[in-house]
Amino acid sequence: MTFDDLPIWGFIGKVEKIVRAGATPQNRYFLFTHVHFEISYNEDRVIEINLSTDPLKTIDITADEEMSVRFSYSVQWKPTSIAFKDRMDKYSRYSFLPEHLEIHWFSIINSCVTVLLMMGFLASILLRVLKKDFVKFAQDEEMLESHEESGWKYVHGDVFRFPRGRSLFAAIIGTGTQLLFLVLFVFMLAAVGAFYPYSTGAVTAACLVVYSLTAGIAGYVSALTYRQMGGENWVRNVLLTCVLFCGPVGLLFAFLNTIAIAYRSTAALPFGTIVLIVFVWAIVTIPLTIIGGIAGKNTKTDFNAPTRTTKYPREIPELPWYRSTIPQMCVASFLPFTAIYIELFYIFASVWGHKVYTIYSVLFVVFVILILVTAFTTISLTYFQLTAEDHEWWWRSLLCGGSTGISILAYAFYYFHVRSDMTGFMQSAYYFGYMSAICYGWFLALGTVGHKASLTFVRHIYGAIKCD
Repeated sequence: MTFDDLPIWGFIGKVEKIVRAGATPQNRYFLFTHVHFEISYNEDRVIEINLSTDPLKTIDITADEEMSVRFSYSVQWKPTSIAFKDRMDKYSRYSFLPEHLEIHWFSIINSCVTVLLMMGFLASILLRVLKKDFVKFAQDEEMLESHEESGWKYVHGDVFRFPRGRSLFAAIIGTGTQLLFLVLFVFMLAAVGAFYPYSTGAVTAACLVVYSLTAGIAGYVSALTYRQMGGENWVRNVLLTCVLFCGPVGLLFAFLNTIAIAYRSTAALPFGTIVLIVFVWAIVTIPLTIIGGIAGKNTKTDFNAPTRTTKYPREIPELPWYRSTIPQMCVASFLPFTAIYIELFYIFASVWGHKVYTIYSVLFVVFVILILVTAFTTISLTYFQLTAEDHEWWWRSLLCGGSTGISILAYAFYYFHVRSDMTGFMQSAYYFGYMSAICYGWFLALGTVGHKASLTFVRHIYGAIKCD
């Protein structure tokens, strides 16, 4: 628990194994009934709190029956010279043991170097292949008798054909862009020291406020993308953008909060707080999304594809199973997940454990590497898809980019069963519920990165060749 943003750790009981000759060992469970608080203070401010228990004052609860228990506590006040502004240094500096901190830094540097080397290796190969393609196509243009097209040039008349489900596609791009700006703004707040290590709820409150204030970005990008694709029902598009992320997360929150109320847990938000959140969403988020949508709809910016789109699409040749969507998503998530999986452990230990995470600079570096690796991986897979004469790359680029969010959710299952000690329906529901919401947000954000990177790449390569 915490008091005045200060963490308080302590044991609530103990387990004793009773071994008798010729009998099966049995565990007996005891609950501590006395707690001692040692509080350090400087003038009128609390600086540090330590908690201990009396092992002699226990009660046997092995029978798991209803009983009446009387608890007691004692308090000892100690003066200290530590200033109030420095009271969090202890938890920031020693949130991990020194040897763990060295391993943390070494693992992050090793992971980043490995991923960057792999990116450089693949980039050099891709550039060499593209250079050969450009030379080959240039030679075909000079030889009048040879006009046979192959590879990604063969689908130049279909590559800019807009995908099905334009409204949903544009809404995903708009919402993903907003979530990326949200992450950047939260990093900026962390950089200026807006979050104390144990300021519970500060990051959540910051995310809610920033999400509401950046809703106009989602509406603008979504409406602009939808209009460039030739969409006309912009009202439906904007409304879909309003609920694409808030809708599922809101329903999930209502379900989890109901569970907390049923268990009479302090994790349940009071009715007044829920009303305030709904009020902010209705008064701030929705109007800003609509205003952004109107601005995007009225923006005079055309798509301007470098090649003309034919009237009828070409038939996509039959491809092997490993070139289908799901295997490609698995391939796309491997390299980005490799770049972040070490940091994920420390983040999970902080969010779902008792560690303190304060190295926001390292986290920002990992975030930048994640964006770069996601963009490069999706570009590579888009190139291979077009080389196989499969021109339906729009949704594929989005799904491949966002597949890292699915990998993070898979890691959450691993962490729950292997690393954590969480049990019970409420803990499991809260863990998997909120991890699903977080991974869904990362899917939208990284999917936007993947599509935007692929679109920039496709524009470049088709703008660099001459197509009839």
